[in-house]
Amino acid sequence: MKIGLALSGGGVKGAAHIGVLKAFQEHNINFDIVSGTSSGSIVAALYCMGYTPDEMLKLFNYFSKIVVKNSPTYTNPDGKKVLSINVGGFLSGENIAFAIKETAKYKHIKNMSEINKKILIPAVDVDNSKKYVFTNCDLQGSKYIKTVPIEIAVRASSSYPGVFAPTLYDNHKFVDGGILDNIPVDELKNAGADYIIAVKFELNKDTKVRGVAKVTSKAIDIIFENTSKNETRDANYVLNINTKDVSLFDIKRINECYNYGYKQTLLQIQEIKNKIEESK
Repeated sequence: MKIGLALSGGGVKGAAHIGVLKAFQEHNINFDIVSGTSSGSIVAALYCMGYTPDEMLKLFNYFSKIVVKNSPTYTNPDGKKVLSINVGGFLSGENIAFAIKETAKYKHIKNMSEINKKILIPAVDVDNSKKYVFTNCDLQGSKYIKTVPIEIAVRASSSYPGVFAPTLYDNHKFVDGGILDNIPVDELKNAGADYIIAVKFELNKDTKVRGVAKVTSKAIDIIFENTSKNETRDANYVLNINTKDVSLFDIKRINECYNYGYKQTLLQIQEIKNKIEESK
């Protein structure tokens, strides 16, 4: 039986996915196929490249400072430098690609096709309004892109609109995959997963927010909450993680999010194990 794991987007809250994986690791639950959107794509990529949860947490803490302090200068595919705001974001997003490229280099990986574990990463072409999926799975269709550097795939899926400039690649202008597929369960099903666990972040409905960043973050959370029921309808188990009032880019709370994911997964781990056994 092939077990699939779908990791949702959520900015810094994505660190909770690492805690989830730590709990699964301790109980010998491994995944054959992993999908991830936005920050979920970062964790999915690290996991599929062979990093342990402990290593992932260290990498998250190290590279998060670089990403937040990202340059407002964007490098076009032709090598020209322009202000990223003119391309479509306050930050270029190039440091996201740098972080993934460095971690992949350590594992001697350059391309999606070189990753041994099956992976799927959605992104959206903002020009034609369509979803594309970067993958190494044997899937047919024009939406699947297989020959692409891993850092391009993750950067594309993590190009949060307005914050990070779109990722220009092969005549596409990619932005955050969460726009159309924040919890990519359907792609796991397409790739042949027999049992699917989806990890989503609970909406804290009564949390009072102030400031542009937190208001924007809460608004996005509301949108994702309304679409999540449809996205997770084919999941066998939906693991809801409550990260309290953590906002999208609150990097000081990475370890806190990790602990939320770890502790809340442990509370449900026996139920998850029982359901997996029942499905065999």
